[in-house]
Amino acid sequence: MERRTGKYVRTWRGALGVLLAGGVLLTGCSGASDGTGYSSADRRAAPAPAASGGAADSDGAKGVDGSKKQDGLRESAPPDYLSTFALDVDTASYGYARRTLAYGALPEPTTVRPEEFVNSFRQGYRRPAGNGFTVNVDGARAGADGWSLVRVGLATRAAPARDERPPAALTFVVDISGSMAGAGRLDLVKKSLGILTDELRDDDSVSLVTFSDEAKTLLPMTRLRDHRGRIRDRVDSMEPTDSTNLEAGIRRGYDEAVDGRVKGANNRVVLLSDALANTGATDAETILERIGSARREYGITLFGVGVGSDYGDALMEQLTNKGDGHTTYIADETQARKVFVDQLPAHLELTARDAKAQVAFDPETVEKFKLIGYEDRKVADEDFRNDRVDGGEVGPGHTVTALYAVHLRDGASGHVATATVRWLDPRTRAPHEQRGAVETKAIDGPLWGGDSKRLQVTAVAAYFAEALRGGQLPGAPGLGELVSRADTLASETEDDSVRKLATAIGQAGRLKGGGDDTGSGGAPEGEMD
Repeated sequence: MERRTGKYVRTWRGALGVLLAGGVLLTGCSGASDGTGYSSADRRAAPAPAASGGAADSDGAKGVDGSKKQDGLRESAPPDYLSTFALDVDTASYGYARRTLAYGALPEPTTVRPEEFVNSFRQGYRRPAGNGFTVNVDGARAGADGWSLVRVGLATRAAPARDERPPAALTFVVDISGSMAGAGRLDLVKKSLGILTDELRDDDSVSLVTFSDEAKTLLPMTRLRDHRGRIRDRVDSMEPTDSTNLEAGIRRGYDEAVDGRVKGANNRVVLLSDALANTGATDAETILERIGSARREYGITLFGVGVGSDYGDALMEQLTNKGDGHTTYIADETQARKVFVDQLPAHLELTARDAKAQVAFDPETVEKFKLIGYEDRKVADEDFRNDRVDGGEVGPGHTVTALYAVHLRDGASGHVATATVRWLDPRTRAPHEQRGAVETKAIDGPLWGGDSKRLQVTAVAAYFAEALRGGQLPGAPGLGELVSRADTLASETEDDSVRKLATAIGQAGRLKGGGDDTGSGGAPEGEMD
């Protein structure tokens, strides 16, 4: 798949002190600005994306408001009220933040991605009966004057039971470099692979590659049927040594995955590492260029599992983004069981390739808006239907949530936004689209004490992430109040994951020495940078 330089990469996070720091930049944001980070508004209506099945023509094509584009930019560069991004089911940022806080330190702001905090929690969206997505859009007043939160929720079909999923052919690429000797690294990887070996079926297949300064194949692709003992012996034999040549490990892993691929199975490379590469190629682009044909020709995807208190978060995220996969983080055996038992079908199977979302806000009702997070997943608006440009890969049982801060115009009533998701069938690559819309009356209720407890959990997670990044969201409580909100929601939902969120917020509050002030400040109309 083609990548557009600067449109789908890790972006600058320096201006974290600015209101609602970070976000997806709209094509229209190349228009006039007074330097505050807001584009000037344009009152022309922004139509919902058309349900086209073909790829978009970005050379001289007309924009959704009819203005002509040249080289992907509008000649007059007005705001277009579109927000476009690749779907993301990663959760590693939240898991790593919890681990860091538990060890008595605040996570680095650059490792905090709000969408991964939000997507770490159950949402309760309705699901489709078959492949594809449902689009759920709702919201509530955020507590600051004129501000609301709008939640765009996408859900795939329920994950199949263990005996109903297709067989899997997994190539494990295990980091055994010296840095993996630390507590909670190689020992946790061994436990995780033991758990997974027990969970996999007899008709599943696995191969095992290790790497330090060089890569070795400990086990070629092997059907589990009568070989579980052999697999465990190979896993138990792994010991940490030497430096980290991640490039060699991934290259060998993909070679094994291609040589041992199983027709009709979910063929996937699973990388287990602290991602602290220090030998060979150490950047994601170079590493994955070497194995690009395996991704394109055979559809082999990459699932990254991060471990360790000192963890190369940025590299792991870039690898999985470019490797058509996703990443998670495990800190203990409980989390390993969640990933490799409870969530296993979602990590093995794909229901959608290159999935993207585009949200069209109505400028007649919306004065300004901000997508919270997704900086690393932004896609040019004109590339929404360009199927050569990568999106995200999504499996069964997944939900994807995008949360927006939206400031409505005074007295606004009626249509607020239309959200469209586009994806390719994982086998035929035929394009499909689904959409949903929201009106002002659906986001008019209060957030706190409202009917949707899951929307409140989403808000708490987003507020927490933004506080860790040093930013500020409209209506955001201080960390002290946020702990109380999370505790209440944990009791109301009887959800242990929300209880752990409350614990993490409390730890952050103690490390910060108090909560943060709220406030939103004024700004011109349009999308906020």
